[in-house]
Amino acid sequence: MLTKHSSLLPQLSLCAAMTLWASSFVAMKFAIVAFSPMLVVFCRMAIASLVLLTQWRRIEIKKIPREHWKTFAFLVLCEPCLLFIFEAHALKYTSASQAGMICSIVPIFVAVGSYLLYREKQPKIVWAGFITAIGGVALLSMKSIATDSAPNPLLGNFFEMMAMLSATGYILTAKRLCASYSAFTLTALQAWIGTIFFFPILLLSGETIPANVQPDAVLAILYLGTAVSFGAYLFYNYGLRHVPAAQASAYGNLIPVIAIGLGHVVLSESLTLLQYAACILVLAGVWMSQRRSSREIFENSSVETPLIPAHEEQ
Repeated sequence: MLTKHSSLLPQLSLCAAMTLWASSFVAMKFAIVAFSPMLVVFCRMAIASLVLLTQWRRIEIKKIPREHWKTFAFLVLCEPCLLFIFEAHALKYTSASQAGMICSIVPIFVAVGSYLLYREKQPKIVWAGFITAIGGVALLSMKSIATDSAPNPLLGNFFEMMAMLSATGYILTAKRLCASYSAFTLTALQAWIGTIFFFPILLLSGETIPANVQPDAVLAILYLGTAVSFGAYLFYNYGLRHVPAAQASAYGNLIPVIAIGLGHVVLSESLTLLQYAACILVLAGVWMSQRRSSREIFENSSVETPLIPAHEEQ
C-alpha cells in the first residue's frame, strides 16, 4: 500500500499545484485593486523568500557548480521574473477566467519549444492543435467585451500569452535541473533571486503603499506569497522530478477549468456563448496536441535530458 500511495504523490502534487495556480488569478485580482502590479509581485516574492528561510537546511545551494548558474539564471528569468511581470499586468486588463483559459496552451508551447530547442520531432496533429488553440485564444480575445474587471481584455490576454511563453521556458529548463537538484533548492532560488530582481525595479518605479490598505488585498498578497509562490512551486517541482515534462505540463489543463469556476463563484465573472465556444476551441487544440501513441510517450519519457544543452557541450 505504501508503494501505491507513494506512486500517487507526484500526480497529487501536480494537481495541488494547478489548483493553487488557478486560484492565483482570483487572488491577484483582489490584490491589484489596492496595490500596483509591481508592488504585489515584489511582496509576493519577499513573503515566499521569508517562508523558505525556515527550510534553509534542506536547500543545497553550496552544491551547485559554477557552470550551472547560467541555467539557473535563465530559469529564474523566465519564472518568476518575466512571468510575474506579464501576468500582473495581464490581470490588470483582463478577467481571471480568460487568463486562466489562456494558461491551457502551455502544453502546446512546450511541445513547440522542444522541437525548436532540442529538435524533438512532433507529429502533425501537434501542429494542428497549436494552430487550433491559438485561433481559439484569438477568438476569445477579439470577442471580449470591456468591463470593470476587464477594461482592455485584448491587451490583457496578450500579456498573458507572453507570460505563458515565459512559463514554457521555465518548464523546459526546470526539467533539466530537477534531475540534479531538490524541489526546495529550485523553489528557494526562484524566490530569492526573484526578490532581488524586483527590489530595484520597485525602488526605481517610485511605488508607495496606499494610505488606506484593504484587508482583502493584504490577505490576497499573503496567500500569493505563501500558498502560491511557495506551495505551488514546491508541489510542481516535486511532481516534475518524478513525471515526464510533457505529462506534467498536461496537468495545466486543470487550470482553466478551476480558474473559470473560481472566477464565476468568487468574482461573479461570466463569458459570452461565443467566448465559451472559443474556450472549447482552445481545449480542443490542446487535446489534439497531446494525442500521441503510447510508444511515443514511452520513448520521450525514457530519454534523460542533459543538464547542459548540446551546443554548450561541443
